[in-house]
Amino acid sequence: MQRPYNFSAGPAAMPVEVLQQAAAEMLDWHGSGMSVMEMSHRGKEFMSIIETAEADLRELLAVPPNFRILFMQGGGLGENAIVPLNLSRGGVVDFVVTGSWSQKSFKEARKFCDPHLAASNEADCHTRLPAPGSWQLSPDAQYVHLCSNETIHGVELHELPDLKALGSNAPLVIDFSSHVASRTVDWRRVGLAFGGAQKNLGPAGVTLVVVREDLLGHALSICPSAFDYKTVADNGSMYNTPPTYGIYMAGLTFQWLKRQSEGNLRGIAAMEHRNMAKAELLYGFIDQSSFYVNKVATDCRSRMNVPFFLRDESRNEAFLAGAKAAGLLQLKGHKSVGGMRASLYNAMPLEGVQALVAYMRDFEQKLA
Repeated sequence: MQRPYNFSAGPAAMPVEVLQQAAAEMLDWHGSGMSVMEMSHRGKEFMSIIETAEADLRELLAVPPNFRILFMQGGGLGENAIVPLNLSRGGVVDFVVTGSWSQKSFKEARKFCDPHLAASNEADCHTRLPAPGSWQLSPDAQYVHLCSNETIHGVELHELPDLKALGSNAPLVIDFSSHVASRTVDWRRVGLAFGGAQKNLGPAGVTLVVVREDLLGHALSICPSAFDYKTVADNGSMYNTPPTYGIYMAGLTFQWLKRQSEGNLRGIAAMEHRNMAKAELLYGFIDQSSFYVNKVATDCRSRMNVPFFLRDESRNEAFLAGAKAAGLLQLKGHKSVGGMRASLYNAMPLEGVQALVAYMRDFEQKLA
């Protein structure tokens, strides 16, 4: 049976191959007689799972050896507190606010440091990105926080800024929750990257943190031990019981990603090429239509999250009902902005976007 196409922003669709493998291994992982959910996190079986997952992710994202990969809990919202608890030293932190998620980060950090608003696109209703040259960076900032893809508003910074060229010696912290593993990362420009797994990497419950080693060991005294990056790193993400099944599912996703190819491209490079094609197809259709509109500036449109509106919003419910009947699920936009949103994460095939465009065209023609 053809599965519907799930455009949820997260928890999001997962690769069918991954779900099938997990189903086949549910009762007996590799002859162990146990489900992964039943294993001791310190047993040799699970240790092999987490070690393989970390090695595969390091290879996929080309993570340099001087960065530590941590599997944690708490999600992206949790990291809004955990990052300043570890890196702020209670001092000044620069924030570039580009949408709802970076706004949440800015507000949460007030509890632990002195957050400084270096730039904001709120005046543009989060539809454009402030040029890095316009950022008002602090000379004594402990780090600069940036959400490189805003899931709700659909803006994405396609090239990470070079803070040194902007006159700052602070490390760059990126929330890459909604574009992780969809494109390459320039680790020369990053001090720490974090993200929840539930968009591109696996089920909800796992949080990925990739942190440069020199940033470890500076946590505030009030930081819980389980959230101290150095403690987590020193214990191989095993200081407390990790989200074992989520890590297993993420590991299967990493292996799936490694198998992907587009011509001569492999892994993340192949996914980036595929994701660009999917986004171009959907944006191209919206732009030529007089029935739909996307309000984000063309130079910063997200490849992962495409918000759009019907020009006549009285037809929203009919659009969503028809989409569901056509096997196109979870297209309703976030409650804070309304409209529609199609999330085109790695697991969404090109055929799903083609089906969405065909439905949108048909809906428009019937009401024209």
